Amino acid sequence: MSLAALTVPTYDDARVVVPAPAPGAGNWAGAASAVLVDGTFWLTYRVRRPLDEGRGVSVVVARSDDGERFTPVAEVHRDAFGCESFERPVLVPVPGVGWRLYLSCATPGSKHWWVDSLTAATPEELPGGERVLVLPGDDTVAVKDPVVTHGADGWEMLLCCHPLTDTGHEDRMTSRLLRSPDGLSWTDHGEVLAGRPGEWDARGARATAVLPDVDGRPRTILYDGRPDAASNWFETTGVATWDGARYVAVDGPPISSPHSDGAWRYASAVPLPDGRVRFYVEAARPDGAHDLVTVVR
Repeated sequence: MSLAALTVPTYDDARVVVPAPAPGAGNWAGAASAVLVDGTFWLTYRVRRPLDEGRGVSVVVARSDDGERFTPVAEVHRDAFGCESFERPVLVPVPGVGWRLYLSCATPGSKHWWVDSLTAATPEELPGGERVLVLPGDDTVAVKDPVVTHGADGWEMLLCCHPLTDTGHEDRMTSRLLRSPDGLSWTDHGEVLAGRPGEWDARGARATAVLPDVDGRPRTILYDGRPDAASNWFETTGVATWDGARYVAVDGPPISSPHSDGAWRYASAVPLPDGRVRFYVEAARPDGAHDLVTVVR
């Protein structure tokens, strides 16, 4: 299988959905996830500022009728969680309950991350929703940036994990598969995606989106990768397919932005009723800031 045979997001025809909070490097809007429910697009994303201004300062939940023009309906600030920064949030409907927002939280003064959650009847009520610690991580591993899906067989998560046992190399990343009966209590089923020595993803691989099923095609995901530690925060996007035991990268160069640091990361995929897919991606722009953009393929 080649990249040309797959429906993937590229910078062509990308439209800005949420601009960076200010010009210049370190100002990012992105790390988003999105769902389409009863004709309404629901989007959540992280707002980040440079290191000297606070990193990931808040998570926003927004809605849209067309997938491009969004109105914020709720915002969660990092101070409410006692964390140093937020990274990728995930918003999912919970049958019979309402909505759940998963939050990637950085432990102050460390390289450690954990995953927390808020559950409420409506997206607007999420900031005051029921809070549950979902995945605490530990002294050996930081956990963040989940991809969460659920269906008749229960809940599934692809979780980004950073090893903390080798000082100075905490940026390395792999993805693990977890399953759950309720989206709160999870069982780890092992590593399913990792970087490849000598390739563009040598430093690590983070699953970002599960693509819609296509008859006759193995289950397919998008993932972020980087070749070295210097490329941290500037990941580009690749494709991997399920071989029955783990995800295997599809050969070919990664997808990137043509601007500044080249970042094209944290892709989210929303199947549309007409068979196309609307993608949301964090993309580098010429001044070094990152916008949240959308592409339909």
